[in-house]
Amino acid sequence: MTTLQPTRSSGIGFVFPGQGSQSVGMGRALAEAYPGIRDLYEEASSVLGYDIAALCFDGPAEQLNLTEYTQPALLVSSLAALHAFKPLGVAPIAVAGHSLGEYSALVAAEGMTYREAVAIVQKRGRYMAEAVPPGTGLVAALLGLAADVVKEVCREALSVGVVAAANFNSPGQIVIAGEKAAVERAIELAKAKGCKKAIVLPVSVPVHTPLMQKAADRLAGDLAAITWSDLKVPLITNAEARALTKAGDIQASLVRQLPSSVLWEDSVKAMAAMGVTTFVEVGPGTVLSGLIKRILPDAVTMNVNDPKSLEATRAAFSA
Repeated sequence: MTTLQPTRSSGIGFVFPGQGSQSVGMGRALAEAYPGIRDLYEEASSVLGYDIAALCFDGPAEQLNLTEYTQPALLVSSLAALHAFKPLGVAPIAVAGHSLGEYSALVAAEGMTYREAVAIVQKRGRYMAEAVPPGTGLVAALLGLAADVVKEVCREALSVGVVAAANFNSPGQIVIAGEKAAVERAIELAKAKGCKKAIVLPVSVPVHTPLMQKAADRLAGDLAAITWSDLKVPLITNAEARALTKAGDIQASLVRQLPSSVLWEDSVKAMAAMGVTTFVEVGPGTVLSGLIKRILPDAVTMNVNDPKSLEATRAAFSA
């Protein structure tokens, strides 16, 4: 698959979505409109052992929302959007991805091949699902609380079970995850401390908590078996919120990523510090664009997830 030709002459960054951005129908319009995209879905299907296009385009939602299926589906749909966007000739100075999206970013930056990424995220999703018994975990977004208050309610709820701040997404939006009873207790405590709203998310496992250490340990061996390349474009990592290009550093960061918090707010600020002023969200949904505007109100955000958004982004770059 064609990927990026790096440049340092612009203030453009690419960001790739993670779990929660999936929806039935994603990718269908691009696959119908642009040659070659269907081939990406067929290649992924040959790796996965099932028809990933059918799952993305037609569902059912219950299956698409299971992490072992969500992860390959989002990766393939995001890289399909990148394939459609590539002919515009727009190249970033940095890339980042939210959780699972980090693997899409790695393919874009030529750190691993498309087939390797499809295979590894299938394993990642399975290991995550097997690390926690079905129905025992819970993930929720807390709105309107400062980071230190969220950390405090998680500490207080540890008496019930494992719960931690999983994603520091933007000012006033932090995702917590863990064992169901502990997350429910943390939500109660958060509301008592002024949380404006708590939203349970369609994520089937409590990723980015200590409950994922077992999955991270299993994933480490598979990551070590991949043929890695140093990146053509720096990746801002979730676990550290800093730019990496060396294959060994990124491999270690991906292992740390699973049991560690996603430092998305810090990652976006790190991209801005590198000179990124325009963020292009490549893949399903516009979740990251919304977060970025909350983090950096003056940033320009664009997205590519269907023919209409692709044409709007094309027009913006042509203006």
